[in-house]
Amino acid sequence: MSTFIKDYIDREVMTRRKLLLAGAAGMATLAAPAIFGRGQARAALTDPAIAWSYRDRASAYWNAVVSGGEAFVESIGRSKSDMVNLISEGSSEKSLADIKAFLAKTGGNCAIACDPNDSPNARPVVEAVQAAGAYISTIWNKTDDLHPWDFGDNYVSHMTWSDEQPSEQTARILFEAMGGKGGVVHLGGIAANNPAVERLAGLQNALKDFPEIELLDAQPADWDTTKAAELMSSFLTRYGDRITGIHCAADNIAYGVIEALRAEGITDMPIVAYDGNPEAVKLVMDGQLLATVFTNPYWGGGISAALAYHAAIGTFKPSEEPQEHREFYGPTVLITQKDAAEFKAQYLDATPAYDWTNFWGPSNGQIQYR
Repeated sequence: MSTFIKDYIDREVMTRRKLLLAGAAGMATLAAPAIFGRGQARAALTDPAIAWSYRDRASAYWNAVVSGGEAFVESIGRSKSDMVNLISEGSSEKSLADIKAFLAKTGGNCAIACDPNDSPNARPVVEAVQAAGAYISTIWNKTDDLHPWDFGDNYVSHMTWSDEQPSEQTARILFEAMGGKGGVVHLGGIAANNPAVERLAGLQNALKDFPEIELLDAQPADWDTTKAAELMSSFLTRYGDRITGIHCAADNIAYGVIEALRAEGITDMPIVAYDGNPEAVKLVMDGQLLATVFTNPYWGGGISAALAYHAAIGTFKPSEEPQEHREFYGPTVLITQKDAAEFKAQYLDATPAYDWTNFWGPSNGQIQYR
């Protein structure tokens, strides 16, 4: 295993363990929450607790999300340690259980930002928050029939990213590098995740214009570097040199793919990824990845916490906002070798200063349903 990948995994595993221990300590004392019915609002909250519920810290993506949340917390005069980390470890059951415990501990006097882990889990999470009279903003995962405006003020907002078109763009870059022919494999995220579905759909859209490229296989790697390495090894065993290009649903997945290829002495395989993490941007600059896509997780993490908090304290009333302020897309930036250095200087070498009360500033418009 290369020093870069080993150091990356070791560093994030240690950070994750610390957060799990801290989270466990913070959840030790529980109290019964008040129960509020649908559409039954409570008065504006005073000094609400703030939490971020997310998958793990074994990725630069979620580290950036959490860092954005912490930056927002510091902007309101609190210590970043005041933000409670609810780490689901990729389990929807744990996500829901941790949120219910947090609601009980705070008596519903709280604001939560949350990735529900998968789409079906969003509804029970939102219903629990509303029943406690708390406030929540979600990102990435929910079903199409679940809308914030159906839950009064408590379900403040949902932000996702329109991944299909950017994923199609990375696929086209990959196919051009393959010379318009050959075999491609796709390593995806968790099957029920909206971004996993959309990023595979983007690949499939691009394939329509490249009849000489065959999709050999597409399997979930669950956003996990180790699982991606194992899956790529199995693809190499099964398909061998029929694989001439690799489409990854996330940077974390690409790291595992690169390690599996190196183990077989393969260093010139065209690969594309997604997320725009610092390590991946460096790999683009070095020519080991053709492209990745940045979704500005730092801003997403901060603004999701800000929306939930400011709705909770009464800065604005979500039910009085237009629907495009309650369901909307976050920004995406395609990164290739020609612009990776400029992107790094603007977004990674220096953290942009954001106004956390400009709630919908960098967003890319209202979500449209087919």
